[in-house]
Amino acid sequence: MSAISWPRGGVVLPTWILGLLAGISAAEGGDRPPAPDLAAIERGRVALTQRSYLRAEWSEQAYRNAGKLWGEEAVDPDADPEAYAQAFARRYGLHPAPYPNDGLPMGLRWSQRPDGSRTGLQVDCMVCHGGSIGGTSYVGLGNTQIDYDLLLRDLFRADGRRSPLVPFVINTARGTTNAGMMSVVLLSVRNSDLSFRRFPLPLGCNLPELDAPPWWNLKYKTRMYYDGRTPASSVRANMQFLLADKTLEEFQELEPVFRDIQAYLLSLEPPAYPFPVDPVRAERGRAVFDATCARCHGTYGPDRSYPGKIVPIDVVGTDPERLRGLSERAVDHYNSTWFGQVDPAESLAEGYQAPPLDGIWATAPYLHNGSVPTLYALLKSSERPARFTRPPSTDFEHYDQNHVGWRFRLVTDDEAAAQRSVREARFIYDTARFGLSNRGHTFGDRLSETERLDLIEYLKTL
Repeated sequence: MSAISWPRGGVVLPTWILGLLAGISAAEGGDRPPAPDLAAIERGRVALTQRSYLRAEWSEQAYRNAGKLWGEEAVDPDADPEAYAQAFARRYGLHPAPYPNDGLPMGLRWSQRPDGSRTGLQVDCMVCHGGSIGGTSYVGLGNTQIDYDLLLRDLFRADGRRSPLVPFVINTARGTTNAGMMSVVLLSVRNSDLSFRRFPLPLGCNLPELDAPPWWNLKYKTRMYYDGRTPASSVRANMQFLLADKTLEEFQELEPVFRDIQAYLLSLEPPAYPFPVDPVRAERGRAVFDATCARCHGTYGPDRSYPGKIVPIDVVGTDPERLRGLSERAVDHYNSTWFGQVDPAESLAEGYQAPPLDGIWATAPYLHNGSVPTLYALLKSSERPARFTRPPSTDFEHYDQNHVGWRFRLVTDDEAAAQRSVREARFIYDTARFGLSNRGHTFGDRLSETERLDLIEYLKTL
């Protein structure tokens, strides 16, 4: 079994797990520092984008061999490495790195020895938190194209190894990942003192795949994660993706580095809406927003405020599986470790945190599970498709400026049942699957069509 081995009385987990866990690390919370430490921000930027933290999972040759699995004529990675990197990124849903990355797309990184020589390939935080829109890549924009399961399976096969056995679904659609269950797996093989266990603890969790939220909204929150259980000040929570690789002493040594990384995350800002906005409609939409949305999502502009409100599940009505899939036993175990000593997680959860909406135009699809492709459908629940296509890329040719989000096509039952490759099937999002319901958040249904369109115009300006 290649996923987990049990040598010398302890569990050894592969580093591909660690990149997935990065999706639950700093993804959902943070406070703006009272006075930004520019030196810490720069150190954090370098630490996040230029430094390796994980041992290599795959050989360097696995990256070059992956193209041989595609069933089509692939570019020679040695003759034209740039074209090969582009083809690799398109296949697995990765994006060009807006920082030096040795020819790799965001999300992949060469693991290196102290002398700079390569030891192999690994994934990093940007596999889920490095996205692009309109041809521009952004650190901290959720990756709505990633097919993490396909990437992992192909890299193992290209490395001449058996694909790992994973006891949960990583993703069924492009752009979703199940980082929550990966956290549970990693915690289950650690004792409270972070020593490795011979056998996993039965933590009783069943979490679904989710959509990665943008990092640039961390600065406004006091609680992190969709359920708001963890203080956003927790640097240690952001380090969970190292659980398969580090000792307690190594965690303690790295904590100042991750404090700098947190400072960098809190400095990120969203891109501005790149298309024309009707200022008259947007101003009318601001009034609609203030009357309808502000009490949960806050106010914007010079006197902005964010309430950090946890909306009860029976009020918001969205898919409850993320909320009820994390057991009290798992929370208690987390709090008993070094991770929960300073900023413990709350045992009870009532609902989902209504997020700040900065840069909302760039963060489609919507809801915590990415089940709604446009803002228009979010604000008019009768327009939400039950089964629909993900876009083939995040280029603006696939962007819907009127409805704000991604153009999609409804998928019929016959089409869904048709034989297709795993890769092709993942471009279909099915809201009937576990944790992927598109119900709830029906507050926009009470608006008139004019009010709804005015509100969307205003949301473009955030």
